[in-house]
Amino acid sequence: MAQDETQALWREYAKTKDQGVRDRLILTYAPLVKYVAGRLGSGLPAHVDENDLVSYGLLGLIGAIERFDPEREIKFETYAIARIKGAIIDELRALDWVPRSVRSRARDIERAIGELERKLHRAPTDEEIAEKLGVSTDELDESLSEIGRSSIAALDELWTISSTGGDQVALIDTIEDTQGPEPQTELAQTELKEALGEAIARLPEREKLVVTLYYYEELTLREIGEVLGVTESRVSQLHTKAILRLKARLAGSPAREPLGR
Repeated sequence: MAQDETQALWREYAKTKDQGVRDRLILTYAPLVKYVAGRLGSGLPAHVDENDLVSYGLLGLIGAIERFDPEREIKFETYAIARIKGAIIDELRALDWVPRSVRSRARDIERAIGELERKLHRAPTDEEIAEKLGVSTDELDESLSEIGRSSIAALDELWTISSTGGDQVALIDTIEDTQGPEPQTELAQTELKEALGEAIARLPEREKLVVTLYYYEELTLREIGEVLGVTESRVSQLHTKAILRLKARLAGSPAREPLGR
C-alpha cells in the first residue's frame, strides 16, 4: 500500500474508529509481526512454534493501532515493534516454559558476576566466573548456551519503570506513552538510558561488539559470527553473558526494577 493511502487510513481511523479501517491497518502492518516473531523466535527452543509467536504479536499490533496517535512525532513502526515485542514476551512469561534449573543457573551466574565485579572493580574473566561457581569453563560455556537457547533475555525486556506501574520500557528505543508521560517517568527513562549506556561501554570488547551489532545494527547471530570469525553458538554465549553482566551491573540502579522471577 502506498504511503499516501496509509496516511489516509490513519486519518480516517483517527476520526471514525471504524473497525473495517482498523482491519485494513492490521493487514498493512502485519509483516511487522512476522519480523518481530522471527527475530525473537531465532533464540528460542525448537518446541516454541513461531506461528504462536505471530498470534501473540498480532494482539500487540492491534493494541498499538488502537492506541497510536498519528499526530505525535513518532513513526508507527517504531511504536508498534515495541508493543508487539511486549505482547509476545508477556505471553511467553505467562506460559512459564523456561525450566527452573535454567532460571536458577542464570541467577547464579548473574550473582557471581556481580560479586566479582564489586570485588575486582572490573569485568571478571570466564575463568574467574567459572572458579567462583565451582565449575569448569567448558561447563560455564554449556550453561550459557542452554540459557541462551531457553531464554528470551534481551535488552528490551530487562527492566520496567516503577513509576509507570509496571509498563515495560525498551532500553534501546524507549517509547513514550501515547497519553504523554509524567515528568518523573521521563526523568526515570533518561536515567535508565544513561545507566545502560555506561554499562554497555564497560563491557568487554567482544561482548560490547555483539550487543552493538545485534541491537543497533540488527545483525543475526549467524551474521555476527561471520564478522567475529566464530560460531553462531559462541555468539549466543557472548550475548547471554553480556545480558547477565548488564543485569548484575545495574542491579542497584534506582531507575528501574528487575523483571522476571
